[in-house]
Amino acid sequence: MSNSDVVLRHPTLEDGTAIFDLVDACKPLDLNSHYLYLLQCSHFASTCVVATLHGEPVAWVSGYVPPQQPNTFFVWQVAVGQKARGMGLGKQLIEWVVGQQQGITKIHTSITPDNEASWGLFKSLARRWGSDLTQADWFDSQAHFGGRHATEVLVEIPLPTTKE
Repeated sequence: MSNSDVVLRHPTLEDGTAIFDLVDACKPLDLNSHYLYLLQCSHFASTCVVATLHGEPVAWVSGYVPPQQPNTFFVWQVAVGQKARGMGLGKQLIEWVVGQQQGITKIHTSITPDNEASWGLFKSLARRWGSDLTQADWFDSQAHFGGRHATEVLVEIPLPTTKE
């Protein structure tokens, strides 16, 4: 399989179940409700991207523009299935969906301290863009999650003035 076999596009409502299954297979990602993935594939489709291989979703990025931060794109979830790993799809999908937005100058995401794959992805994006990656504790394990989830660290990366 090569990147030329992969198609990037905004999701449709019909992708919701396959995306739910994809995320479910991509531990340690938090699996959200099936209903949420249907909302992301409909109400938030313009800020999400799915990569398909022969029509099958193999990678997914969901995100949104926070209402009070119109210059920020929040990357909510990145899932790359086993069939598509090692192709750089996580970066490709983020760059593609951010490139579809207007007026975005930075991205935010949140990552648990132990999620090495996500840290690697976002540090790699910062290097690629020649940007600094800043981080700060955001949702605290005890104060916000009642001890049921690890602390989420807020990550910010400014976008380059001109994207490659």
